Amino acid sequence: MFNIYIDADSLPKAHRAIILKRIVKESVYIGECVFASDRELSDVRDARDSHTAALRLPYRDKLDKLELRKIKSNIKMVVVPTGANSADDYLFENSSLPGFAITHDVPLSNRLVEKGLVVLDDRGGVFTSENIKERLSGRNFMTSLREMGFESDKNKSFDQRTINEFASALDSIFYKYKKEYCS
Repeated sequence: MFNIYIDADSLPKAHRAIILKRIVKESVYIGECVFASDRELSDVRDARDSHTAALRLPYRDKLDKLELRKIKSNIKMVVVPTGANSADDYLFENSSLPGFAITHDVPLSNRLVEKGLVVLDDRGGVFTSENIKERLSGRNFMTSLREMGFESDKNKSFDQRTINEFASALDSIFYKYKKEYCS
């Protein structure tokens, strides 16, 4: 089994739907899937509750209520205090191997990669120890340009192609971890 850690503060709802669908479909391979955010996300909460109900359904007539309550979804919604980097810090402090993370935050990606996790960004990019320093350097360069008053191109919006690239990258990482940690 492996864990998935998600910086859900600014992850688009379409991306969360892709992740939630994968978790529900393949939950037997996942220890826990942690969504960290500074607010409760209704789609994550609803998916967790629905998944829990579906897991309990076959046992409703076989287990007593106390035993039935022990059956829970592995989708976990963690609401952190509002503040800069609070979700990032929670994910860094509570993530463990084997596992991978999903975030578009480059400094958090760097911290998680240094901890040994593979990180998927919201556009389908995969960060490892081999490529994170280059990405962090590029991000820091662009930040310094903006601080000096130079305008940069805004990030592309999420179109269907970008969402498909994310879904494809998620599938690739998921199947790699499934093969490596669940065989």
